[in-house]
Amino acid sequence: MSPKRGDDVAPPAVGEEWRLRFATNDAAKGWGELGAEAPGNTRRCYEALRADPLSHADPDRQHRLRGSLATRNLGGREYPQWEYEVTAGGRVRYLVDGPRRTVHLVYASPRHPKDTE
Repeated sequence: MSPKRGDDVAPPAVGEEWRLRFATNDAAKGWGELGAEAPGNTRRCYEALRADPLSHADPDRQHRLRGSLATRNLGGREYPQWEYEVTAGGRVRYLVDGPRRTVHLVYASPRHPKDTE
């Protein structure tokens, strides 16, 4: 998704930070909704993913998914799929491309994903 006039400007990754990218248009839209509904928590999510998307420091908030959701295909490659709990219902799911230090956001919404209910 290319930026256009009126879009927010995302700061580039510097130093050891990870690059964050939207893998779907729905993730981009949902990220905006999360930011509007819970800006502080969404910012903490952004900072956590930039710093260490594979962190085990707070497994209740940030963890790798299990079972059939443990991996996901993007562009013909399988990636580990993780989830970050932004609010009680709001979630961000992302794929981690370690060699490229890139995090691909595949789902973001202030509502809980239906596939884990």
